[in-house]
Amino acid sequence: MSNAKVYRKTLPFSFLMFLIDLLVLGVIIGLATAGYFIAKDNVSWHAFVGLGIGLVVGIIISVIVTYLVQNRFKAAQIAMMTRGVTTGDLPDHIVHEGLAELKGRFGKITLYFFITSGIKAVFREMGRAMTRAGKAVGGDVGEGVTSAIDSGVQTVIGYLCDCCLGWILYRKDMNSAKAACEGCVIFFKHGKSLVRNLGRIFGMGLLFFILIGGGLFGLLYVIFRQFPQAFIDLGAQIAKIGTETATDIPAWVSDPNLLGIVVAAILAIVIWNMVHSVLIRPFILVGVLRNFMEAGKAHIPTDAEIGDLEKKFPKFSKLRQNA
Repeated sequence: MSNAKVYRKTLPFSFLMFLIDLLVLGVIIGLATAGYFIAKDNVSWHAFVGLGIGLVVGIIISVIVTYLVQNRFKAAQIAMMTRGVTTGDLPDHIVHEGLAELKGRFGKITLYFFITSGIKAVFREMGRAMTRAGKAVGGDVGEGVTSAIDSGVQTVIGYLCDCCLGWILYRKDMNSAKAACEGCVIFFKHGKSLVRNLGRIFGMGLLFFILIGGGLFGLLYVIFRQFPQAFIDLGAQIAKIGTETATDIPAWVSDPNLLGIVVAAILAIVIWNMVHSVLIRPFILVGVLRNFMEAGKAHIPTDAEIGDLEKKFPKFSKLRQNA
């Protein structure tokens, strides 16, 4: 089964997660707006306090939804991608089958988070080691260069964490923590070939960002231009708060024209991130996952290799203790 077919077959998960993202975004905007108007009175800054409270409540709700719902769909999607690239076959009722696949491995969402946090801790430790090495070699300049490289590596690591989850689901008869240890070994043994996806990831990400993000920004700005009074009122309120509190307000915050551009840019980035997370990222993940699984199947990591990795990264021992 080709990567494109695996991606198409697992798209229902992406659409479900995108719908959840839109609903959560609507809740956040709705609560922030409600807070603004409920707290609005003769004192200008009261309205913005209400807006902030509504925004915080909305973010808390989004975190809960992500924890209980979003990550379960994500893990189910990875489970079906793993089946597709390893067996070449996927069921028709893919959402139901994907969720059922988790019952034996990630029936409890807390286990899912334990495993992923353990994997990320190992990779974060590797990133910090790179930064320290760069600083030792080239001081602040070396640290800056290494930090930039580390940022790129962390992007790839995000994919590889998902690949580790795929490996756990592939190794059905093994303890989840030990399978996670094996996944880490696969990464470190075959890191060079796996990180070759770095250019592809950034290239595709940049292209889609320019096309989709730029298009969204233009569309939102055109829409906002139809409601100039709203931004005039908002800019005036912000300027009034600055005067009342003796705060130096930047021009772009109080100027109606600049404010419209800034709000359009922020919303475009938020929506782009949602589109990238649930539609574009899974497409790239299928290819990375296939390479990861092929490398792991060709040579199943041994206990000795797991032990060697534990010596290099102490945090790895916490994951291994549960194996």
